[in-house]
Order: sequence, then structure tokens, then C-alpha cells
Amino acid sequence: MARMAARRYGTIVRHLTEEPEAAVELAAKLPDDVLAHLAAALRDEVRKRAIDSGDHDALIEQAFEEGFGRDGLGMPPWISGAVIVCPGSIVAKNRTNHRCRFVSVDDVWIWDSIELIEEQKRSHPGRDDGFKAVALLPITEAMTLDLVTGRARGGQHSVERVVSYEVRRGELVEVSQRTISARGMQ
Repeated sequence: MARMAARRYGTIVRHLTEEPEAAVELAAKLPDDVLAHLAAALRDEVRKRAIDSGDHDALIEQAFEEGFGRDGLGMPPWISGAVIVCPGSIVAKNRTNHRCRFVSVDDVWIWDSIELIEEQKRSHPGRDDGFKAVALLPITEAMTLDLVTGRARGGQHSVERVVSYEVRRGELVEVSQRTISARGMQ
């Protein structure tokens, strides 16, 4: 019985691998409850594989070395292996004035995201206060990321720029850029 099931799965896997559009046909034929269960199982498997992939400590260490610009702010996110690497930081001149750049995932700050695999933070070395952080996410189809650059002056925080990305077919694709006016989003 197990051998027969393995053959059926093998046939299904081969068919979906050779003809990816067959997944759309399959999804259209499934009842809602089965489709929801399958979607959750696929998302869980993607997350499990991302967690099990590679040496996350080495990847995070490399991101701390290469993932920040000369201004101390985090670079745009990128894919490395089975994860999305997301640097973020705050560079503060004093308690009420700083610049920052962080990622939000599906409209939730990365540190609050259910998708977060791991995050490490370190104090910002040098004359400015603040910190740097590197977070890892699984590569989940249709996930949206916003790279948000902001500034605080006199304790008032404002957003200056947002660059949006979406995961499409395993790639991180930039989908928009917008500069926010001084009267814009806060």
C-alpha cells in the first residue's frame, strides 16, 4: 500500500514539476477546506526548509559585514539560498533625532512578523547611537516586503521613502518606489 501511494505521489510530483500550470488546475478543482489545508501545508514546508537550510549564523555574520551602507542604514533585502536577508538599523545623533531603515512584511514590522525565522541585533559601533539588525525570512510566494526609510526629529517620526518588493516565482522583485512628502505618512 505504501509503495502504491509513493508511486502516485511520484506521478503527481513529476506532473507538477514538468507542467507547473497543472498546479493551477489542481487548485481550481479542490474543495475550499482541502485547498486551505494544502496552502497551510505548503507554507509550513517552505518555512521548515528555510529553517533547515544552511548556516544561518554565518549568513547573518556576513550580512552584518556587507548589509549596511556607509551611512549605517540597512541595504535592500536580498535572497541567499532559501531565505530572504533583511538588514535594518537606527542611526541616532541623540535621543530625539535619528534615521532608520527597516523592512515590513505583509504590512507588519519584521520583528512582529509570524514569518520571522531569526533576528540578531547589535549595538551600532562608532560615534552615533543606535543599532543594526539582520533578520531572516522564508521565501514565500506572493510575500510583500516594504523597505521603509524614516527620520525622527524632535521626537516626531516620519517616513521618507518606501521601496516595495514581492516574492514572485522564488525571486524578490521590486514593484514600486515612493518618496513621502514631509506632510506624508508618519
